[in-house]
Amino acid sequence: MLKDKKIILGITGSIAAYKAAYLIRGLIRKGAGVQVVITPSGKEFITPVTLSALSRRPVISEFFSNRDGSWNSHVDLGLWADAMLIAPATASTIGKIANGIADTMLATTYLSCKAPVFIAPAMDLDMFAHPATQQNLERLRSFGNYIIEPAEGQLASHLEGKGRMEEPDRIIGILEEFFAAQHTLQKKKILITAGPTYEKIDPVRFIGNYSSGKMGFALASACARRGAEVTLVTGTVSLSAAHPAIKRIDVESAEEMYEAAVSAFPDVDAAILCAAVADYRPEAISTEKIKRESAKDMTLHLTPNKDIAATLGAMKRKGQVVAGFALETNDELAQAGEKLKRKNLDFIVLNSLREPGAGFRVDTNRISIIDNRGEVQHFPLKDKRDAASDIIHKLETLLT
Repeated sequence: MLKDKKIILGITGSIAAYKAAYLIRGLIRKGAGVQVVITPSGKEFITPVTLSALSRRPVISEFFSNRDGSWNSHVDLGLWADAMLIAPATASTIGKIANGIADTMLATTYLSCKAPVFIAPAMDLDMFAHPATQQNLERLRSFGNYIIEPAEGQLASHLEGKGRMEEPDRIIGILEEFFAAQHTLQKKKILITAGPTYEKIDPVRFIGNYSSGKMGFALASACARRGAEVTLVTGTVSLSAAHPAIKRIDVESAEEMYEAAVSAFPDVDAAILCAAVADYRPEAISTEKIKRESAKDMTLHLTPNKDIAATLGAMKRKGQVVAGFALETNDELAQAGEKLKRKNLDFIVLNSLREPGAGFRVDTNRISIIDNRGEVQHFPLKDKRDAASDIIHKLETLLT
């Protein structure tokens, strides 16, 4: 999958820079072309001579290599590459690229790169865990970059913890998986719902839930990376969908989500209904803020919202695939299986609020997938982006 792929390898000033030699050798063996861009401090840990010999290309570090008017074009590099890999990525470089500080050739190349960017952090455990680093990594994720999580183990400080750059073979495997998945949903149109719905009580109060939208946005990104055109109908969330193949529709209430989903559904090949849609809404909405002094005891009369999954399941034409989600607290498999049949879904993704690390407001999920033939797949606790890949793999098998 890496044959003839053009990879920019960015190297920063970390003791893990020695692993770059193994990365280059592994990428070259897979048939890729590698252009090394190294920071000045990176050259303190591994020499350009070694890197050039392995990559068979001159190493780029400065904007101006000679005093004859020639210079290295970060723009040309950004257009040349099929992917950029920054490994190792120090806290300093992560902070710079997350905030647009272009004071090195590597950072400038990153800002000019139109290809997917993979970042493999390497640093001491406290630096990695620091809120500033985590905020910068989250910001890079929001830009559409892929963070290759560091491993746990002994660090250069001789402390034990998370911060070791992932091993070269695993990084190369991640790149291979990425390129292998590039076109599996080419020309497919996918509808995804995400996030919560807010049901108004008055102009300042609402009924809602704890959904962050992270699972739905991870699914949208996974589909877009595989070549699909994605319509993402989302409730109120603080997430961004960076991929150009994602068309985002923002809604607030269950009724608005219903209208958007029903409108988009006839033109798509599949729908993944990941949103946490409120089952009920207030029967009457006050046009003015309800004052505590005038209504000390408040009684809300609730009326059912329209069932998006059941409606799309009934609308489904031959060849369309509809997947739903079930968040249960008891008799999980039985409840999810009954929902699958009742709403005419092709498969359903089950997660339980009783599972530590799964559900709302976390970055991980532990899912089971149940299809309409009764087959059940259980998966371990994973980052939601990895769980999204498992779900999309199931979708691919049904669409193809």
